[in-house]
Amino acid sequence: MFLKKLSVSNDDMVIRDILFHKGVNLIIDETKTSDLKQTGNNVGKTTVLRLIDYCFGGSGDNIYKDPEFKAKTNTQVEGFLNNNNIIISMTLKQDLEIASSREIIVRRNFLQRSEKILEINGEQYTEKEFVQTLKELIFDSKHDKPKLRQIIAKNIRDERNRLTNALMVLHPCTKIEEYEALFLFWLGIEVDVNEQKQKLLREHSMETRLLSRLKRETSFSQIEQSLIIINRSIAELNVLKDSFDINDNYSAELDKLNEVKLRVNELATSVSNLELRKELISESKSELEREISSADSQRVSILYKEAKSLIPTIQKSFEDTIIFHNAMLQKKMGYITKDLPDIEESLASMKRELTELLTTEKRLAESLQKSGVIDKLQKVVTELNEAYERKGALEEQKRVWELSAAKLATIEQNLKKINDSIDAKDALIQERITEFNKYFSEMTAKLYGERFVLSSSKHEKGYLLDIGSVSGNLGTGKKKGQIAAFDLAYIQFADAQGIECLHFILQDQIENIHDNQINSLFTEIVSGVNCQYVLPILRDKLPPNIDVSQYEVLSLSQSDKLFRIP
Repeated sequence: MFLKKLSVSNDDMVIRDILFHKGVNLIIDETKTSDLKQTGNNVGKTTVLRLIDYCFGGSGDNIYKDPEFKAKTNTQVEGFLNNNNIIISMTLKQDLEIASSREIIVRRNFLQRSEKILEINGEQYTEKEFVQTLKELIFDSKHDKPKLRQIIAKNIRDERNRLTNALMVLHPCTKIEEYEALFLFWLGIEVDVNEQKQKLLREHSMETRLLSRLKRETSFSQIEQSLIIINRSIAELNVLKDSFDINDNYSAELDKLNEVKLRVNELATSVSNLELRKELISESKSELEREISSADSQRVSILYKEAKSLIPTIQKSFEDTIIFHNAMLQKKMGYITKDLPDIEESLASMKRELTELLTTEKRLAESLQKSGVIDKLQKVVTELNEAYERKGALEEQKRVWELSAAKLATIEQNLKKINDSIDAKDALIQERITEFNKYFSEMTAKLYGERFVLSSSKHEKGYLLDIGSVSGNLGTGKKKGQIAAFDLAYIQFADAQGIECLHFILQDQIENIHDNQINSLFTEIVSGVNCQYVLPILRDKLPPNIDVSQYEVLSLSQSDKLFRIP
């Protein structure tokens, strides 16, 4: 799919109509950097990229952010978009050179609830349906994982991770198993077990923690040996009790009391274990809440400062990064706590039954005490009751231990089957990587005289991809050149393999690349790829020999900003 058009309009007029073509597409900022009183940071050139991202299901928050005021909302822009019911329309086309080729038209506004527009080809969708439908239409994929937003992350490079990493383009907290699903998808190897694998790994983590907690209290062998001893004691005490001459009513009530005590202890242990599960979930929730707090801010601050040192002109504020990071943590918190209502309902039910049984236990105990049983028999009965209580607790402890261990074994068995099925594709994975490197290494050789290569590594939780070179750490400009080469090479690779992909790359901050490489990209490399290379840039930052007129699709300035807000 190619970008055909992006429109900004309301009910009365078209504010912007941007037509894209094959090859390099420049969004030019005419601000003169020689004028120290002018800035090219707020005319809306990067916002064009973010509007396209919004049409692919993005939150749109970064459209409202004013770089001058960091975390504060640009109320002028936000108010303009909402109060005027601004509609963003994006048209994708299968082939720009064939008029009859398939098109996808996306329309979104910034209003909420019943006034929200979230359309694909004229049909309204919910947010979840919207991204899944787009994924099916563009990538011909109905699987849940990877998500559309993950797949397109490398095509829209306007955020910190995407600007500094060729491969690790998702949120810093993204797990290996999620990257595995994404990387395999990029290689055209889509498996229908990615979602199941990620779910199993989450369950594995929870059961492992539960079993670890149980092991801190005792060992399975100790439970079994204790049960052998307690059963022996019960048998001996029953023989001793039977040696007394007691009436049938007393015996029946005593047996009933023992049954009640056994059930009381089973329930008490079950309640204890459910409380333990609830506590583990609460601990996980608290950990995530702490990450949202200032402690997490310190960690994200380190990542942000590293990115800031690499990209001094980074437009995404630290506060923006925190907000996005916290939103991801809120989603994880929702998943972790989804079982809490069922646990709390079970706890309430068990506690009600436990209360009723304790009342019955008290009544039976009082009845037996009134029976005038001799002191020696009463002592045996007391010991027997305590033995049954202990037995009930041990048996429930054993049951929970066995259940958790069995569940963990089943999870590990299922994970092994999934991993084996993915490992069986290793030859195909390596073949695809080899094919990709034909284009990638050739492109990096043209740019830098050095052949970068993509490779894979197998980890416990899945495959990861890596890019290697003889240069070691790369400077900011060369890193961006590597990213550009990766994205362009991927389109060549996907076309050669018949893999559905987006044929456009949106890349911000291209001015960090040296003039020599920009010239090579514009005049030699991009023209050899069936793609669109969309770049927002200050005119003054382009090499002087570049003929801007043949690439320009939009010109912005301090007097003619993107939204033309009065």
